[in-house]
Amino acid sequence: MTPFGLKMRSLRAKGGLTLQDQGDFLGVSSAYISALEHGKRGRPSPALVDQICVWLELIWDEAELLKYLAQMSHPAPTVKTASLPPEATFLANLLAQNIDRLTAQQCRQIFEDLQGYLKQERGINFDEEPPKSAR
Repeated sequence: MTPFGLKMRSLRAKGGLTLQDQGDFLGVSSAYISALEHGKRGRPSPALVDQICVWLELIWDEAELLKYLAQMSHPAPTVKTASLPPEATFLANLLAQNIDRLTAQQCRQIFEDLQGYLKQERGINFDEEPPKSAR
C-alpha cells in the first residue's frame, strides 16, 4: 500500500464510504482506486487528487497532505544523479538495491533522519490504519 493509498483508505473508512462510492463519484472503477492504493498504478494526476479532496470534503492542511502523499507515492520512482557527487549515486543505488531488505521501522528511521537533514516536517503518520470494519 502507498502512503497516499493508506491515507485515502483511512479517510474513506472514517466517512463510512466504500471503494465503489469513490469510483462512482470519480467516474473510475473501484478496481482502479484499489490499484492506486496498493501502488499497482502510477501516482494519480493532480486533477484526480483534487477531485478526491472534494469528494472527501478535505480542506486546507488535510488536502495539502493528501496531495503531498500522492506526489510521494509513485511505485517506481526515478532518481537522477548524473550531475551529483558520486556519493549521491552510490546512495541512490544502495537504497534501490536493498530497500526490500529493510523493515518498516528501519524505513521510518531513515525517513526521519532524512527529514532532519532536509529540515522538513510534513506530519506524516505511517501507522494510520482504517477502522477494522472498513478493511
